[in-house]
Amino acid sequence: MALKKTGLLGGSFDPVHLAHIALAETARTALALDEVQLIPAADPWQRGPLAATAAHRLAMLHIATAGHAHLHVNPLEIQRGGPTYTIDTLRELPKNADYFWILGADQLENFCSWQYWQEIASLVTLAVAQRPGARLTAAQDLIEHLEKLDRHLIELPFEPTEISATLVRQRLARGESTDGLLDVAVAQYIKQNGLYQAPVA
Repeated sequence: MALKKTGLLGGSFDPVHLAHIALAETARTALALDEVQLIPAADPWQRGPLAATAAHRLAMLHIATAGHAHLHVNPLEIQRGGPTYTIDTLRELPKNADYFWILGADQLENFCSWQYWQEIASLVTLAVAQRPGARLTAAQDLIEHLEKLDRHLIELPFEPTEISATLVRQRLARGESTDGLLDVAVAQYIKQNGLYQAPVA
């Protein structure tokens, strides 16, 4: 029996935006995946503090994926708590699937700085999407390691987009429109809960 093909898309999702969902669906189609799991980080070690709580970020992910039958939210990292390391997540996942780790070209550039990156590369197939301002090139160490493993780096047919969580937060803080950036229901949730508002002077 063939293993289930599962895509894994990790991130802060602070907040989840339309490019996250588009990337997940692009990967699902391009790689013929059975599902894509979106995995929100608890405390990502390579970036600053998050603006929204774990509970809010999870709620927004559930709203954003509601209309997508093959996209699922995996709260594993938030339930584990503490600093988020990809290797810990991969070691915890069930062994009954063929996993594809979906990442942006900006993450690929620093992949060899991740903890136990060699083991990560042995546990998943890396599927990379273009990102504005980042070249889609892997470090020589990663290229050589993948060759030893007889694994290949997959380039996803994803059109680079300027949408980012930083841009969304900036617009929300300035009271500007997020049309075309956020799922309408996510934008409504943010408004109802007073998230990402400008700090009081």
